[in-house]
Amino acid sequence: MTHIRIGSAPDSWGVWFPEDPLQVPWTRFLDEVAESGYEWIELGPYGYLPTDPARLTDEITRRGLRVSAGTVFTGLHHGPAVWDATWAHVSDIAALARSTGAEHLVVIPSFWRDDKTGEVKEPATLDAAQWRDLTTQTERLGREVRDRFGLRIVVHPHADTHIDTEENVARFLDATDPALVSLCLDTGHYAYCGGDSVRLIETYGERIGYLHLKQVDPAVLAEVRAADLPFGPAVARGVMCEPPHGVPALGPVLDAARKLDRELFAIVEQDMYPCPPDRPLPIARRTRAFLRSCGGSGTP
Repeated sequence: MTHIRIGSAPDSWGVWFPEDPLQVPWTRFLDEVAESGYEWIELGPYGYLPTDPARLTDEITRRGLRVSAGTVFTGLHHGPAVWDATWAHVSDIAALARSTGAEHLVVIPSFWRDDKTGEVKEPATLDAAQWRDLTTQTERLGREVRDRFGLRIVVHPHADTHIDTEENVARFLDATDPALVSLCLDTGHYAYCGGDSVRLIETYGERIGYLHLKQVDPAVLAEVRAADLPFGPAVARGVMCEPPHGVPALGPVLDAARKLDRELFAIVEQDMYPCPPDRPLPIARRTRAFLRSCGGSGTP
């Protein structure tokens, strides 16, 4: 049976950017994530936590925390022309993640519309050539990250990106090498885009390398779809909600994941930017207790 390692992330404290006056200071995040009972964290946006490896290691170690992954944003469907800029961004984050002992790099595709203003930056669908660039360049990224840093990339389907719906996720997985590219299944984003997380795990189990645990409020999601809101305003409206008050049910997702016969991280990410500074900690405590009731463990 798969062992699930439960953790949390800066996202659950309303952190989306390296610096923002609406976000809690990084020291408060580290203090509160440890206080709420989690052992594992992600690094969040590069520059939010200290980027000096020695200082970062000291800060997390003395709080009893460990790092599961770093996160990068990419636009690899633009092809080889963006490789150098992409690698400059990725290599810094990969090096920092590896210095903390992390083994994964979460890769999020670029947004096709601005997540604050809703400005459409490019078409919402890719043509055949762009799909080919997306898959081949992602494989290249997986190979380089593995060979140079010893990390495994896990690609994160995300609202308002080109890897979002069941159809697009399946197309991406079918066109990429399992030895180089795994999936970070974010249960909230997948539900937001109409997907069934349990069915994805049962169908593409060998490709599931990492989980983000998140839920969607169906009533708010219906409003978001009716108004065609971009993701940022949807989050501000409360589309991502505290478990267990949304969908998908996380118990069946964890049950399906346990049948995969491997170790998996399941990192709680409740998108709620912006949020009052005193809101995250009580939610984190309740969510941790809820996940324990589902059989989620926080220790290796």
